[in-house]
Amino acid sequence: MNKLRFGILSTGNIARQLAQGVGTGGKRSNLAAAASRSMDSARDFARRYNIPTAHGSYDALLADPSVDTVYNALPNALHKQWTLKALAAGKHVLCEKPLAMNHAEAVQMFDAAKKHGRVLIEAFMYRCHPQTQAIVKAVRDGAIGQVKLVRTSFCYRTKKIAGNVRFDPALGGGALMDIGCYCIDFTRLILGEEPSSILAVGRMHDSGVDIAASGVMQYPSGAEATFSCGMDTQASNLAQVCGTEGYIDVPIPWKPPTKGASWSIRRMTPPKQDAGHLQPGPLHETHTADAGQPLYALQADAFARCVLDGEPAFVSPQDSLANARVLDELKRQVHP
Repeated sequence: MNKLRFGILSTGNIARQLAQGVGTGGKRSNLAAAASRSMDSARDFARRYNIPTAHGSYDALLADPSVDTVYNALPNALHKQWTLKALAAGKHVLCEKPLAMNHAEAVQMFDAAKKHGRVLIEAFMYRCHPQTQAIVKAVRDGAIGQVKLVRTSFCYRTKKIAGNVRFDPALGGGALMDIGCYCIDFTRLILGEEPSSILAVGRMHDSGVDIAASGVMQYPSGAEATFSCGMDTQASNLAQVCGTEGYIDVPIPWKPPTKGASWSIRRMTPPKQDAGHLQPGPLHETHTADAGQPLYALQADAFARCVLDGEPAFVSPQDSLANARVLDELKRQVHP
């Protein structure tokens, strides 16, 4: 079976997660090389994850003939530059989310992918997990009737501010770019349409990035969505999809576990004025999904199938461009 050979740009946290996942569970993907601005860092990273080749510059990795695909795990502000270079070097690119700093950059990146005949996909890894796919199918099959409301949150509290790229506006930091993008993507995935109205508020950090943001969106179908994201807040980080005939609870939507990922379909007892109209079926159904592979291995293998087998992208260019438009508007409203 053919395997797609990945070269990793960066040795940071997300790069480590992909390397760990592919190294232990990749079936259609493997690790060919890693690059850092420091050869020592690249060698340490390569040694830790059993990667054959280490490069002390990003350009050296792009010139490496053993690399088919570049995983761009650099800070957000560097996504466009190094994705364009990788595509021009003949490499496919799996680029971390958010794909670009804005919609205009994303357009340039997809235009370059088309020009060079290469695959470019935004790395929303949660989409590759069977839990997400099962939830989307349940919604499409009418398990909760017509969707009226989607509620999401993605928050964490970090005390590491100094040297953290998430707090550097020049590198594309901020809660919206780091984690709010998940909430927007999930809502769009579930509803299958683009918002017609967006309202957002947020809090700014002294560093100049948005440290928290919340928003309300309305869609042409009449559905509404709310989200909250923050880097100084602890929250449930769940997703909920509410319909006319029930609602879906997703306790771990963003990084579902390899085994036993669970989600529930729930139905409320009717209000007193609707007595006698209890819907048939149980009030609570719990479903589980076993992935069989680590989450980042699922993503790398899904990308490999797109390249090697011609499967549709798990995040289409149209999806990425639409998500970028929403993020642009949210940032416009939140940033002073």
